[in-house]
Amino acid sequence: MNKLKITETVLRDGHQSQIATRLKIEEILPIVETMDEVGYYAMEVWGGATFDVCLRYLNENPWERLRLIKEKAKKTNLQMLLRGQNLLGYKHYSNDIVERFIQKSIYNGIDIIRVFDALNDVRNLKKSIEVIKKEQAHCQCAISYTTSKIHTIDYYTKLAKTMEDMGADSICIKDMAGILTPDNAFELISQLKSSIKVPIELHGHCTSGIIEMTYMKAIEAEVDIVDTAISAFSSGTSQPCTESLNEVFKNNERALNLNEEKMKKVAAHFSRVKEKYIEDGTFNPRVMKIEPQILEYQVPGGMLSNLLSQLKAQNAENRYEEVLNEIPRVREDLGFPPLVTPLSQMVGTQSVFNVLIGERYKMIPKEIKDYVKGFYGRAPVPIKEEIKKKIIGEGVTIDYCPADKIEPMYEKTKKEIEDLTQEEEMILAYAIFPDVTRTYLENQKKQIKENIKENIKENIKENIKENIKENIKNNMKNNIEDNVEEDTYYIEIVM
Repeated sequence: MNKLKITETVLRDGHQSQIATRLKIEEILPIVETMDEVGYYAMEVWGGATFDVCLRYLNENPWERLRLIKEKAKKTNLQMLLRGQNLLGYKHYSNDIVERFIQKSIYNGIDIIRVFDALNDVRNLKKSIEVIKKEQAHCQCAISYTTSKIHTIDYYTKLAKTMEDMGADSICIKDMAGILTPDNAFELISQLKSSIKVPIELHGHCTSGIIEMTYMKAIEAEVDIVDTAISAFSSGTSQPCTESLNEVFKNNERALNLNEEKMKKVAAHFSRVKEKYIEDGTFNPRVMKIEPQILEYQVPGGMLSNLLSQLKAQNAENRYEEVLNEIPRVREDLGFPPLVTPLSQMVGTQSVFNVLIGERYKMIPKEIKDYVKGFYGRAPVPIKEEIKKKIIGEGVTIDYCPADKIEPMYEKTKKEIEDLTQEEEMILAYAIFPDVTRTYLENQKKQIKENIKENIKENIKENIKENIKENIKNNMKNNIEDNVEEDTYYIEIVM
């Protein structure tokens, strides 16, 4: 039987789930070499929200972050999370942008790309898979796990088989809400193991309170890899604890064989780091709360907190239960999309509007209209005509892959930002997050100017100092020489 492998998530999903992705590069780099010695199969270090947050909040270049981590991680696979045709953003991008972005990610150090589509529409994965394979990186296709009358074991088995046929090197069951029950995990993984040949990985969150039990049944069904987070950033809305799982399987035939001494150092480092985020209020204790109702509403933990924020802003926190009850209805209306970014935010916002306005679909966000038109891909279940009419009226819907009709964007994007950069990496960043990237680059330019000014000032000061010193030295020397000549003159007279 194969040894169980671990993907450590603390450098991406662990801190994304608990402190809104706020780990800085200086808090990461000192421990990377130690992490590299633990024996993980992979470390998830990039993708998801990390790119956006680096630019928007941390004043960091996300590409440079990846390069710095890669310099210190020589043994362990580095992994990123990619939203297929959405890359790291919230809409579809042109194929030339997708191709260049993936190439740069791999060039800068990514070994494994976990690619998923919020709707499980494999058409939205096609380009990403093609480029990952061409660049000879590991392509892991992820199933966005959810439940509904159509999301059955057979549905997921067929989907996994399609992904394998498209070129997936492994398949991940991405349980973003923590709703995969132990028995369903055993049945699903057992069927996948008998239907496909590539390794199977399980990614889950602890939000509902059942995921540790689910992991145990998944391992019993011979899942190949599981995602965990080091203790300081585990549990709650994050993944199960790495050290705990290692302890459970220490003497098992599937033992993880992780270096416990190195793991203790990793845990100690992140415990110290987390203390700072507890003290400054970045870490909200609510993220550690178990939410069993997620099993009923299938709402990811991050979506719950977002709903509360929206309701609080409207002084309507007392209507939280109504919104939770509305979410499954909206989801059914929209063809049972999995509640993962960006669909979770879209469904949540529509549900809030429906409840607070008091009339369903009286106010509709543009994103929901675009979704119903087909601009995000194909809904798992065809949307009923009466719902379509309510949302887009007589608007036209599409059935082709949205990216097929998007014109190449790179050259146009390059021209738009040429006043600030000629670097391909930052042009790609601008293509995905235009406003955020422009602000970041303007700040960088301003900082460079200030640094140059400061250096010039310092140089002028140093030059003045040196000149003064030289003048003093010369004056002293001249005085000494004059005195010596004078003394010699008097001596000559006396003699």
